[in-house]
Amino acid sequence: MARSSTKTRFLTSGAAIGVALLAFASSADAQALEDRYWVQVQAFWPDIDTTVEVSNTAGTRGTKIDLESDLKLSDRKSLPAIFAGARIGERWTVVGEYYALNRSASASAGRDLTFDDATFPAGVTIASEFKTDVYRLGVGYSFLKTDKADVGGVVGLHVTQFTVGLKGDARIGAAAVSTESRKRDALAPLPTVGLYGVYQATPKISLGGRADYLSLKVSDYDGRLLNLQASASYRIWENVGVGVMYRYVDYNLGIEKDRWNGEMAYEFKGPALFLQAAF
Repeated sequence: MARSSTKTRFLTSGAAIGVALLAFASSADAQALEDRYWVQVQAFWPDIDTTVEVSNTAGTRGTKIDLESDLKLSDRKSLPAIFAGARIGERWTVVGEYYALNRSASASAGRDLTFDDATFPAGVTIASEFKTDVYRLGVGYSFLKTDKADVGGVVGLHVTQFTVGLKGDARIGAAAVSTESRKRDALAPLPTVGLYGVYQATPKISLGGRADYLSLKVSDYDGRLLNLQASASYRIWENVGVGVMYRYVDYNLGIEKDRWNGEMAYEFKGPALFLQAAF
């Protein structure tokens, strides 16, 4: 996929969202943002692109495997997610989020795939799995707040627990082909910084946007993360609302550990529906 051109388009979109939020904030003069606590349940329907590379500590270089193209894992799947937040005083907020992606498939690859020390020849059937749990926690401060708009900065932690496994006929070095199973897992915490904004367009309609980014080497991990999202919600009752959101996530992680020496990268992009309770 053309990841660089996709990223450019979404960076441009994110900048446009930020400019719009600032423009909204400068002209706001009516509705107060009164929610102190909120919980949001989401159904996220992204297009997914995932690549994995696992090299052996003895020096065997792993193949950069495209899980969707090489192993036929689904590139579309509904992801449940939960998002919650609380306002502390007039300026501070604390937010948290969780979502998970679990996929498996059985397919034959069109080329040799080396994973750890095992090479799966082209044409053999490979059972594969990819599981991801994502936890996000952030603390935000509103540096521009009016009756109709709230714009601020946020520092946070993006923690990813992921597992990838392959099983099938493979060879190790010059040995004969035999059934082999390889699985790797890792827990990767990465700090993030970002901007967020909310605009109360009418007493019932709210518009929001958020952008998080980081490129940093932390201990055994060398990571880059970009998260962009824009949303619109409608308050159907006093404390209950529904909404739509579009999210783009680009995550790349280099790993240098005994159990995993290589790289993991994924890109999610797509719409979401959500139900929100706020007080």
